[in-house]
Amino acid sequence: MNYTQLVASIQAYTENNFPDITLSDSTVETTAEQINRFIQQAEQRIYNNIQFPSIRKNMTGVVSTTSTYLSAPEDYLATYSLAVIDASGNYEYLLNKDVNFIRQAYPKATDTGLPKYYALFGPTVNGSAITDELTFILGPKPDANYTVELHYYYYPESITVAADGQTWLGDNFDSVLLYGSLVEAYTFMKGEPDMITLYNQKYVEALALAKRLGDGMERQDAYRSGQYRQAVT
Repeated sequence: MNYTQLVASIQAYTENNFPDITLSDSTVETTAEQINRFIQQAEQRIYNNIQFPSIRKNMTGVVSTTSTYLSAPEDYLATYSLAVIDASGNYEYLLNKDVNFIRQAYPKATDTGLPKYYALFGPTVNGSAITDELTFILGPKPDANYTVELHYYYYPESITVAADGQTWLGDNFDSVLLYGSLVEAYTFMKGEPDMITLYNQKYVEALALAKRLGDGMERQDAYRSGQYRQAVT
């Protein structure tokens, strides 16, 4: 299901074209803005319920001897893994700890070595400005310049802004996206409770199937886990 089809389905199911509305501050919210908000809210709910491989991203960076900190990417949500690559090309996967653990374990600036631990430290500070991006603190402080590889969770591009109007979720599991959007749309409409309940039930059912894929089938194979077998009665 592409973006155009999704919008048409939302309008058909709700029997509402969502005409432009004037807000209390006299600004006008267009039809597209309303529907896009429903879709984006649904995407956010889905991506925070299921760990699809499509919501993970990989990038590399460099840590140096001058700092114990590493800036997180702008679209960073949570860490999947963080590794330091030594001069021989070996990967050393860092363990997640609290900031106070790292401060206690490596209290001095002279405590250096190949980093073994990391923690989310807080917002990145540029001069006197505090940004929205987060920072990692490493322990111990790097004793050389190392390449780091961060595998992390992020929000994929929304179907509402995709150039071709298509995303992995829309192509592979459109039912959960549609019913999630309908729940948001009908809540906005203050629709009949029985219809909201119906759409929410359909969303929960679709979410369970999507979770079976993202958190189940995509994390196993027949060689390692054996084929699925249902008991015969």
